[in-house]
Amino acid sequence: MSELEPPVPAATVARLPLYLRCLEALDAEAAPTVSSSHLAALAGVNAAKLRKDLSHLGSYGTRGVGYDVGNLMGEIRRELGVDETSPVIVIGLGNLGQALAKHGGFAGRGFPIVGLFDIDPNKIGQEMDGLIVQHLETVANTIAATGGHTAIIATPPDAAQVVTDQLIAAGITSVLNFAPTGVVVPDGVALRQVDLAVELQILSYYRPERVAERDAGRDRNLSAATS
Repeated sequence: MSELEPPVPAATVARLPLYLRCLEALDAEAAPTVSSSHLAALAGVNAAKLRKDLSHLGSYGTRGVGYDVGNLMGEIRRELGVDETSPVIVIGLGNLGQALAKHGGFAGRGFPIVGLFDIDPNKIGQEMDGLIVQHLETVANTIAATGGHTAIIATPPDAAQVVTDQLIAAGITSVLNFAPTGVVVPDGVALRQVDLAVELQILSYYRPERVAERDAGRDRNLSAATS
């Protein structure tokens, strides 16, 4: 198994949704074009990095004019594969799973949630955001009926791999794993692992006060080593 490698650098892929969100806001304001410097400022990156990112899509803009907002939105959507609707199912309706299921922004980005699944009899049959929670054993039927190929996993860690295997056997080809454990998928299945505790640890590393402490510590070590 491996996370599928995109045809552009992973760091660029991670920034494309941000550019798309900025472009959608500009489009809502009926802005026909945008300069690289303006779009970069909206996205919080430098203009040179943005131009390099977009060059991977074959988009270079027009000197003195910038990028056509509508065309660039279309290019990014095609690159991300969100130019068509991609139904999503959610497995595991604990607190996190329920929050994800009730998130109002997925459908507008082309990812409507079409199925909610759990094995807890106290949750099965409940209605959440217009959908009825179903038993996991029926997931294959929903996948076949909706054409969904993307699953969000928010199960307890000890169930994540078993659930992942079951979903892949039922036709899922893209997995977003929020369970606090890693899962393994075969070649041909896209996987993204999101461990919120790990993300918080990474964020802690970049806290300004921690950066200052590390810099001061390095200076002390260097001074001690050279004295």
